[in-house]
This record gives sequence, structure tokens and C-alpha cells, in this order.
Amino acid sequence: MIIRYKTCSSLIVLFYSVGLLGFLYPPAVPLFKQLVPFHLLLMTGLLIANQHVRNQSFWLFLGVAYVAGFLIEMVGTQTGMVFGSYFYGETLGYKIFNTPLMIGVNWFLVIYSVGMALSELKVENVYAFILLGASSVTLLDFFIEPVAMKFDYWDWAGGVVPVQNYVVWFIFSALLLLVFYKSYFPKISSSAAVLFVVQFLFFLILYLNV
Repeated sequence: MIIRYKTCSSLIVLFYSVGLLGFLYPPAVPLFKQLVPFHLLLMTGLLIANQHVRNQSFWLFLGVAYVAGFLIEMVGTQTGMVFGSYFYGETLGYKIFNTPLMIGVNWFLVIYSVGMALSELKVENVYAFILLGASSVTLLDFFIEPVAMKFDYWDWAGGVVPVQNYVVWFIFSALLLLVFYKSYFPKISSSAAVLFVVQFLFFLILYLNV
């Protein structure tokens, strides 16, 4: 089943808008923190449903993005040698080796949505695609970090985000975007592009209110 673009995009905007209001209204924050894992799963379901052709290459990309995203975060939390010294709170839900299972889902959502946004913009040169995509993802993380610390997604040793974190975000997202670019499935999902823009605005607004 393929969900139409307008329906899918409207649901994305609706749920992020409600979530934004919930995080901006202090009495509602505990409830909305509990809903974060379900929100990520819902967004994943909507994007999968809006993907026009779900062939083997699409599922392979989804699997690679999830597994690679989870593993690099697991190594990061266990060693402190990837992004820096950090630890996860309770907002992202159930953890294995101190790493939330949802973090792999989040990596898929971010890479897939920015990849689709660049495809919608007809960025065809692989170097421009990767540079613009990785830069956008890293800028998104810049806005996410203080929000994540405030709402118990994760926290950093000493409360300071190291420059190393942004360097690794850029390099790792560039590698995943290369996998996206080289994957043989139709890069047609306007709803995914909408998700990236809405997610960016969501964290930007919360960043300005931290």
C-alpha cells in the first residue's frame, strides 16, 4: 500500500506540530517524552508507505542505515572514542548495551529524508549530493544537541558537546548518503523531503527556546 503524498505529508506536519506544542508546554513534557519512540516508528511507517517502489535495494538500504547507525552509537557509548563521551537518557526508550534501539531508526529517518530532499531538488552530482547532505545533517545535529540534553535524549560528559561529535556526524552521514545515492530504488518521496524540513524546524524552534 502506498499512502498519497498529501495524506502522508499532512500527517507528518500534524504530529510534529502537536509534538512541538507538547515540548513547549512544561506540564505536558513528561507525556511527550514517553511518546518519542512511538513517534519515530510512526514516521518510519509513513515514509515506508510513501515509498513508491519497495524493492530489495530499498530494504537493504534501510537495514544498512539502521544497523550501521545503531552500531556506531553503541561503540560510541561504550568507548567514548567515536563522538566523544556521552550517555543516553530514557526518552528514546529501550536500550541494549546502553544504546536505544530507536537510535538506528533515527539515523534511517535523517539520512533517507535528506537524501530524498536532495533528490527532489535534482542534485545529481555525487560530490555535491554528499557535501550538501552531510552539511545539512550536521547542522541539524547542532540544533538537536542542546534540545536532546534538556529532554533526556542523551547527555555529554561535562555538559559540553565536543567538536569531534560534529566531525564524526559529517563523515558518517556522508558515508550513509553515499550508500543512499548508490542504492537502486526510485528516489521519489516528497513526504520524506517534507519530514526533513519539518524535523529541522522542530529542533530549531526548540533550540531557540532552550
